[in-house]
Amino acid sequence: MEFRHISVLLDESVSALRIRDGGIYVDGTLGGGGHSYEILSRNKNCSLIGIDRDREAIAAAKKRLAEFSGRVTLVNDNFSGVKEILRSLGVDKISGAVLDLGVSSYQLDNAERGFSYMHDAPLDMRMNPDGELTAKDVINSYSVEELTRVFYEYGEEKWSKRIAEFIVNSRQNKEIATTGELVEIIKAAVPKGARADGGHPAKRVFQAVRIEVNNELAPLEKAIKDFADMLEKGGRLAVITFHSLEDRIVKNTFKELAQGCVCPKDFPVCVCGREKKIKIITKKPVLPDIGEIGANSRSKSAKLRIAEKI
Repeated sequence: MEFRHISVLLDESVSALRIRDGGIYVDGTLGGGGHSYEILSRNKNCSLIGIDRDREAIAAAKKRLAEFSGRVTLVNDNFSGVKEILRSLGVDKISGAVLDLGVSSYQLDNAERGFSYMHDAPLDMRMNPDGELTAKDVINSYSVEELTRVFYEYGEEKWSKRIAEFIVNSRQNKEIATTGELVEIIKAAVPKGARADGGHPAKRVFQAVRIEVNNELAPLEKAIKDFADMLEKGGRLAVITFHSLEDRIVKNTFKELAQGCVCPKDFPVCVCGREKKIKIITKKPVLPDIGEIGANSRSKSAKLRIAEKI
């Protein structure tokens, strides 16, 4: 299957980076190379470091970005290790970075990867195919309490406990091995009257399991701070999120980095020594317009937030 991914908020995010001569830019979620291609196309004297934990994404991007040979470095790794990655490449500062969080269209549409509740496939959901933990492991080994926590915290699923109980009861008879089997269990667990509300009944559970398998949220705050540290003065970080959990982390981390002195107001002088690291460019997130949503329905939940190093 061809690695296909439609980059969301493409112009908005790349324009925000203000690509310049000699600039070094990082695409921390390379995917099919859409944002990277746009960055490299805008200035013939900039260079790019593309990072992705999915080796299939790296292979696809290598082909797509072949015309920019000599200006591109591709790294099969997790963007959460950006400081170590850049230092290993001898890079001290970068001019800008983009993070397009979440799952790619290719990963959703490739049934074999097990991300989608619309295709019957082996339960997998690993963004890095070499990762140890799979969705099958989560569904068949986690306790009712653990599953309830995952579904509620990462999927904001109000039927979390009931779905978890149905899963544990079902696997006593037979291992749950496919996405189709999991979908049927979820449908049975969610009361009929609630199924028509909020889209597909398995949507939130699949999101939650994917986040658990790939440990998507835990490193995000630190990663944003590390990207901010690596930016040169005036450099920008553009982050695209697709659900409220991600967006909340990005928003709060930006707010923390943009805050200066936290001493009590009645202190005559600052003793905390805290300095602002960034200024927030987007007071409210940038959203896709009607045209983009019409062309790509998966963009409708996207939010772009931008910060600049000071």
